[in-house]
Amino acid sequence: MKLSKFNFSLPKELIAKYPASNRDESRLMVIDRQTGEIEHKIFKDVIEYFNEGDMFIFNNTRVFPARLYGLKEKTGAEIEVFLLRELNKDQRLWDVLVNPARKIRIGNKLFFGKGETLVAEVIDNTTSRGRTLRFLFDGEYDEFRKTLFDLGETPLPLFLDRPVEPEDSERYQTIFAEKEGAVAAPTAGLHFSKILLKKFEIKGIQTAAITLHVGLGNFRSVDVEDLTKHKMDSEQIFISEETADAVNKVRDSRKNICAVGTTVLRTLESSVSTQGHLKPYVGWTNKFIFPPYEFSVPNRMITNFHMPYSIPLMSATAFGGYRLTMKAYETAIKEGYKFGTFGDAMLIL
Repeated sequence: MKLSKFNFSLPKELIAKYPASNRDESRLMVIDRQTGEIEHKIFKDVIEYFNEGDMFIFNNTRVFPARLYGLKEKTGAEIEVFLLRELNKDQRLWDVLVNPARKIRIGNKLFFGKGETLVAEVIDNTTSRGRTLRFLFDGEYDEFRKTLFDLGETPLPLFLDRPVEPEDSERYQTIFAEKEGAVAAPTAGLHFSKILLKKFEIKGIQTAAITLHVGLGNFRSVDVEDLTKHKMDSEQIFISEETADAVNKVRDSRKNICAVGTTVLRTLESSVSTQGHLKPYVGWTNKFIFPPYEFSVPNRMITNFHMPYSIPLMSATAFGGYRLTMKAYETAIKEGYKFGTFGDAMLIL
């Protein structure tokens, strides 16, 4: 499978800059892999396609305010720092991206906040764009973390091309976000409301949670035409024994298992036994799913409409089938569906 297969012309006006007024009232396209049929619904209609005993699996990661703006010592040059992950709690070490990267050298100090609330020193160049920062903070860890996150901004994707607004801090989280550690929201989960989950409960539809702390793995550009040559960034995942047991029970009873988003898809497929059962796991995954791919755990999926050339698009086509999914994308453009983080959703049966 080649990178060029994932290009399509997306009108700029179809990229959703804001979420739907109500989480569960975005549009929903339903595609059936058996019949090839495409239906147009509202997201809350998703419940019509599931019955008692079926299961939805969510990613319960929580986004932290990962984007900081600071100044470089001496020159006062403006620097954007994007926090990726904490490397060492005691030493206040963080893996970050900086922009513009060319202006930063090992030993440089960066200042954040009014009155230089927080100072960081560049101690390593990890990649062409990445850096390791040591934050110079004498207080307790909890105080440091609060200071860091108070200075941070909700890390909306740059393609939204708009300022961050107060409501973004809430709408760029799923309602089941619990485990802090992501720099981007698992966007398929943004469509679920508390009312919809209550309706699931009444109907006997089960839910379970895994954790994948979304990092750059999903968002780095693919720079090779041959997809087998692309290497994913590793992202931290957690599958509890309780979740694994619940998922395997549903699978063995031949009920439907719906992965909510490509991050759930990757997590589930990263820890599977030879019999197709989900195994508990705490660690890292760099699994890259693209077509063709045979899935072991989920048989249904919810996903957003993704950007051209993007890794989530490749994973969605692996699940839905390349031809049918790309046909659905053509239909979505003709019908004016919204794309991206705050866009509409697709249910693949």
